Amino acid sequence: MSNNKKAPVSFRGGLLIPRWQRGVGAISLILLIALWQVCSSLGWISPIAAPSPAEIFKALGDMIQTGEIYGHLAASLGRLFGGFAIGGSIGILTGLAIGLWSPARAPGVTIVATLFPIPKIALLPLFIIWFGIGEASKLVTIAFGTFFPMVVATYGAVDNVDRSLIRMGRSFGLSTSAIIRKIVLPGALPGILSGLRISTSIGIVLLVAAEMINADQGIGGLVLASGNLYQTDRLLAGVFILCLIGLIVNSLIDLAEKRLLGWRS
Repeated sequence: MSNNKKAPVSFRGGLLIPRWQRGVGAISLILLIALWQVCSSLGWISPIAAPSPAEIFKALGDMIQTGEIYGHLAASLGRLFGGFAIGGSIGILTGLAIGLWSPARAPGVTIVATLFPIPKIALLPLFIIWFGIGEASKLVTIAFGTFFPMVVATYGAVDNVDRSLIRMGRSFGLSTSAIIRKIVLPGALPGILSGLRISTSIGIVLLVAAEMINADQGIGGLVLASGNLYQTDRLLAGVFILCLIGLIVNSLIDLAEKRLLGWRS
């Protein structure tokens, strides 16, 4: 008598679906810092060229204790989020216009493709001539640099929305505004958030460059002044703060993805 029972088939839908392993990233970073400290303690790394993590954290602790770091941090965060709020929001709106409105596509894509490759740092002296050496030129530099990645990410995300869903929505009688609100924007959101990651990283780079020109307050000014005085421990403490800002911003975007894109899982 034959056995008709079939062996259960294992789930095979998990291919190429990355899973977040909690704690692995933090452990990797801690191990890297520990290796750096060991190499410094053994004399393999020059304390002048690259101070040990212990010296860097000591310099950072001294700046925290004196309160010096808070003024630099407040100035940098204000410029970063102010410039990104301008450039990122306008970039998203422009990208949506290019992706959704045919008359805007040809001129919009052409202008973006022409201006995007220009190094934004190279335009900083021009912005200083136009807007002065104060806060306006710094905000414009960050806004200009974050604008283009958001435009490209947004209209690219709109183009990648499955057109069969749009046709389905139209067949059910949805209006154009409803299709945009219920189909296009949710479908484009993953690409927009990816562009957000790139834009914030570019914004931090431009922030440092802008603050290295006539900025009494700001992490970029701190890094420049420390480098001029060969205070590499304070210089790398400033770099550490910039890395921390990037890590926090990235974590906030991760949180937004989990809340807004939970429907993908």
